[in-house]
Amino acid sequence: MINRLILPAGPPRISREDAVRIRRDYERFSETGLPERLERYLLEQYGLDVSSHYGPRPIKNPFGKASGQLSLSAYQVQADAEAGLGFVVLKTVIAEDEQGERSMKEWAVKETRMEVGRIVGKETGEPGWNVTWQGRGWHGSFDEYLSFVREALQLGRERGTVVVPSCKYHLPAISEDFRLDEYRYTTRRLAQVWKEAGEAGPLQLEKDFSPTLAGSDRAAQRPAIIRWLREVPKAIRSALPDGDIRLGIKLMNTLFDDEFQLRTVRTLAEEGAAGADYIVYANRLYDSGRPAAGGGKAGAAYGGPDLSARNLRILSGLRRLELQGELPFPVPVLSGTGDVHSGKMALEYALRGVSSLQMHTLFQLPGDAYSMKRGSKTQRALHELFFHPDVGLVAWMLHLRETGEIAGRSGTASFLEVTNWYRDRGRAFFLE
Repeated sequence: MINRLILPAGPPRISREDAVRIRRDYERFSETGLPERLERYLLEQYGLDVSSHYGPRPIKNPFGKASGQLSLSAYQVQADAEAGLGFVVLKTVIAEDEQGERSMKEWAVKETRMEVGRIVGKETGEPGWNVTWQGRGWHGSFDEYLSFVREALQLGRERGTVVVPSCKYHLPAISEDFRLDEYRYTTRRLAQVWKEAGEAGPLQLEKDFSPTLAGSDRAAQRPAIIRWLREVPKAIRSALPDGDIRLGIKLMNTLFDDEFQLRTVRTLAEEGAAGADYIVYANRLYDSGRPAAGGGKAGAAYGGPDLSARNLRILSGLRRLELQGELPFPVPVLSGTGDVHSGKMALEYALRGVSSLQMHTLFQLPGDAYSMKRGSKTQRALHELFFHPDVGLVAWMLHLRETGEIAGRSGTASFLEVTNWYRDRGRAFFLE
């Protein structure tokens, strides 16, 4: 498989005037905070349109917060919307039936201890950041979660930030049946709250295959995983009338080799309309020997350079299959996650057709890891993502325009054009 980056090492190839302007904005905004209407500023000052899509929904910029400990309260959602995130995926709730029984209840525990630290990639030797935690789901009641969803949707709508709930459903062993009563009850209640909260259109929902699932006995058999990917979307869809849900599937990084990992994405793509409307690729890696946060038994998920290296490798393999005409259906819309530590890394995902980026670790770094010394960590992270002079999105989108990789029609270069690069100018990269 292709195992290298697309963008060159070193500084972006842009005009001296643009380089000076980006550095000036980086330094200025570190003191004053980002512009109130950031996307308009980027369009007017740099000729960059950073609007995109998260699944079927338009978003004002491609950056969002992944489901986790940083999206489990209304306060967090409000702060993220005020900071200017394009979207927020809420903490994952565990499905239950009408009697409140949860077959996956071992994931419905309070797990708040997180350890942030440096990590060095085993593949590349590159340094990065990692957060160690068990990654469990919503520990409160389902009714409490529904109230949270209702409030979060309203908070997001007030600021133009898309908010989407997340759920983990029953995943049977190869010899077991699916507990469809849990699928039906949970999905219908979420759809009801979605409408009551005033959201237009079908329920948008992210189904989470978590990294701790990858390390569990449930995911020890390849046939069981493939069965889940084929049957889970159908089971979720069966709870609602046709057309009443827009379903995203967040894939895990399995413990198996790259060939099987690519097969998991291909399996979803080959299901067509019966499968996912969009795919989130891909959750953290899992190491059964890695110490968990706070000690205890070994086994923990991790990220950093090894995660992005594998994710980009698999996405390159997927696009190769698509361009060779080996997939029976178009690849669903992609949202990327995994070691998105800079705007430049975000563009590595985008050049492989990813239209939105979900982050978690970047919002938890120590204060001295950010240039901006005011505001929330979400604001500080966005400042780095957009305006870092060496690895920011602005600099590297201008690089793509200056080098002719994106056309910049009428003087404007768009993020969505970057996501289509693989089909045209970038085709040779994937077919070599």
